[in-house]
Amino acid sequence: MKRAAGRGASRVQAWFPTLIYRAPLSSGSGALALNRELLKEAAQLREFDRAGLSWSLKHYHGGYTSYGSMDRLQQFSSTFDQLRRRLDRHVQRFAQTQHWELGGRSLEMTDCWLNIMPRGTAHSFHLHPQAAVSGTYYLKTPRGTPGLKFEDPRLAMMMAAPPRSAEVAPEQRAHITYAARAGELILFESWLRHEVPPNPVSAERISISFNYHWL
Repeated sequence: MKRAAGRGASRVQAWFPTLIYRAPLSSGSGALALNRELLKEAAQLREFDRAGLSWSLKHYHGGYTSYGSMDRLQQFSSTFDQLRRRLDRHVQRFAQTQHWELGGRSLEMTDCWLNIMPRGTAHSFHLHPQAAVSGTYYLKTPRGTPGLKFEDPRLAMMMAAPPRSAEVAPEQRAHITYAARAGELILFESWLRHEVPPNPVSAERISISFNYHWL
């Protein structure tokens, strides 16, 4: 009696994917004009946000972030709210790729803050508790500025697992880095740990970070 084809053969399958979304914010002159306005307001914020500068001295070495002072910029600036409206469309697409059933509720931007990173400024590994979707939009990314580094969410539970080969496929690495590109955004689930390594160049890296909650 012949054995059925494939019966008893070993088989490895991939499960539980972690999805990361990257896309241009939009195309055309409107996007360029919006970026110019956002960069203008970023410079004004750093100049006048005394509370943010003070917070940054303690928590954002060498750089400036409005996270500790003005973390809902979409509520205070029509320019940042215009960015929010464009981001909303991308977040909806990301939710569709996740096959989320929102049950009549929606994903809404709750937090939005500015980050300016000169040489040496970094943001160590962290996550965004209680949010559903987090992301970054890049305003200025001179050559050599660092990308966004993500960590395999299983890393803390791997216990005594041996290290992986240097030739491992990208999807099986313990960390993966997305290059920072002006005019692009990155979305991810808020539980995914990530960091920005120290900026090695003198030019400033400028980005806007944000959270969406399921409300």
